[in-house]
Amino acid sequence: MLLNPRPDPAPSAHDRVYRGLRSRIMHGELPPGQALTLRGIGAEFDVSMTPAREAVRRLSAEGALTVSSSGRVTTPDLSNDRIEELAALRALLEVELASRALPRAHIALIERLQSINARITEDIARQDAVAYIRRNLEFHRTLYLRAQAPAMLAMAETVWLQLGPTMRALYGRLRRKDPPHYHRLIIAALKAGDEPGLRLAVRSDVTQGLRMLVA
Repeated sequence: MLLNPRPDPAPSAHDRVYRGLRSRIMHGELPPGQALTLRGIGAEFDVSMTPAREAVRRLSAEGALTVSSSGRVTTPDLSNDRIEELAALRALLEVELASRALPRAHIALIERLQSINARITEDIARQDAVAYIRRNLEFHRTLYLRAQAPAMLAMAETVWLQLGPTMRALYGRLRRKDPPHYHRLIIAALKAGDEPGLRLAVRSDVTQGLRMLVA
């Protein structure tokens, strides 16, 4: 008789730390250049050093954390050239995702995007930068899921991850008080089935703010 082995807790602990840190970085909870320690990560997530180390290794491979030759761990502090490169990647990937999503943009999706955009307005009114960034990415992810292009979406999410701390810095510079103008244009283009208008609105939305950082 075969007995089911007890599951190894280490992978689940590592995955919990990885997902938790990944979310914090992507949504701008940590500023650019923020130093982290394995001991601090372990204490925050109540795990040993091994899951913390493995999570850092994975996030470093994704460009979400930088590990120096001395072992110092920090969030990305991007150069202007790197910001421009990632902005260009967003334009390429997200315009294509939006274009592929357009034929599947039914009324329920459009209503969902309108609902998310209304909550973004509330986040801005509260000056809640992290909630704004989280909701902004939710808006884009909700649209891009309709593209049914999981590999392309995964690449876009990796770019979002690398840009997370920078997006927080951008929000602080903009001191935004109005909802994203281009989101309304994206929704209007979806309603009209206007692919050129959609591509232009998405490209403008994902690059305009980032380019202000390198001006």
